[in-house]
Amino acid sequence: MDVHTKKMIAPIIIASILVLYYIGFFILCMYIPIPLILKFLLGLVPLLLAGVSVYVLAERIKEIRSGEEDDLSKY
Repeated sequence: MDVHTKKMIAPIIIASILVLYYIGFFILCMYIPIPLILKFLLGLVPLLLAGVSVYVLAERIKEIRSGEEDDLSKY
């Protein structure tokens, strides 16, 4: 296992847990007895957050592979 792979394990695990949580929350919202449009509005937020989590994970993996682990060193 190389250095980059070890650094990617934690972000992947955290992003996976977040995505599962948000999808579970969306499914739970679909079972609440409220009007359909309100269900989708309440459920849309967790799905958007799951998408953002996946995007941030992809960006983090790119940073790790390029060798820029510390963004603060630029400033």
